[in-house]
Amino acid sequence: MNVPLWVWFAVIGFIVLMLIVDLVAHRTAHVISVREAAAWSAVWVFFGVLFGVIVWRFWGAEFGQQYFAGYLIEKSLAVDNVFVWAIIFTFFAVPREYQHRVLFFGVLGALVFRGIFIAAGAAIIASAGWVLYLFAAFLLFTGIRMLLQRDEHIDPAKSRALKLFRRYVPMTDAFHGQRFLIRKNGVLLATPLLAVVVLVEVTDIVFAVDSIPAIFAVTDEVFLVFTANAFAILGLRAMYFLLADLIHRFVYLKLGLAIVLIWVGIKMALKIDVYYIPTTVSLAIITTILTVSVVASLRATRGQQRQAPSPAVPPFRIADTEEMEALEPVWGRKRVSARGRPDRPDRPDRPGDR
Repeated sequence: MNVPLWVWFAVIGFIVLMLIVDLVAHRTAHVISVREAAAWSAVWVFFGVLFGVIVWRFWGAEFGQQYFAGYLIEKSLAVDNVFVWAIIFTFFAVPREYQHRVLFFGVLGALVFRGIFIAAGAAIIASAGWVLYLFAAFLLFTGIRMLLQRDEHIDPAKSRALKLFRRYVPMTDAFHGQRFLIRKNGVLLATPLLAVVVLVEVTDIVFAVDSIPAIFAVTDEVFLVFTANAFAILGLRAMYFLLADLIHRFVYLKLGLAIVLIWVGIKMALKIDVYYIPTTVSLAIITTILTVSVVASLRATRGQQRQAPSPAVPPFRIADTEEMEALEPVWGRKRVSARGRPDRPDRPDRPGDR
């Protein structure tokens, strides 16, 4: 597959442009409604499918099918991310109006880290083809483990990343709007929102370890691996707000994802020296597995309504107006009061100060 350098720049430029549009559209903190989430989900899916059509048109049906197979794998595995994000947001009791900001930076970091992983994976495969056997074995192991542990969920309280963050990074006990950092009494502090971003990034890196080898099972083209990942990830925020209150209904989805990972592991192992399974067959099998798992889940839980999870006791509070007004600038000079001297909210006026 011959992809000119300008096409790479054009695709990356489009991704950056859409991230800017998304950031501007959500610059004001507000609760994302289901209708808004559905609209943005439709937009991201449209662009993902449109790009696949472009690949099919200019590079042929085989590469088009490889892109769609990779896109479908990444999109389906991303649903597991949504479940984990819901658990993290519930654990921290993150106000819904601040969740989009967290996910924006989470997705931005995911794009960067996955780009690094894809480049590293392609270089390793090019220099040592035998590593595909390791990838195949890892996918089989991961799929079987997910199959056996499909009813288990992560516990953020036991996260090593969170424990390290709280040990080495001074953190306040309250959310201060959408701020990640605040300065109080001259001390720079992280807010719980920054801890959430860190945990979201760490979990995505863990998921990338599964998803990157999975997509290399259906295509060796770095351009297709990157673009399928990028367009799948771009729609994750909207997917979260669309599905977060419905995660209790997808009871068989993890079973389907486990079978998909096992299937792509088998496909990768066979294609090395035994038999190359046509992309059309792989795409049909993956689509069937995911469709059956989703339909079976919805049928098994029909009648259940949307249900927003919430912690029994919120671990962090919301800073009040007085605390917000007393904050010092994180960067730059201190605020200047109406009397023309720096504010000292922690120090009462003395005669000598006047």
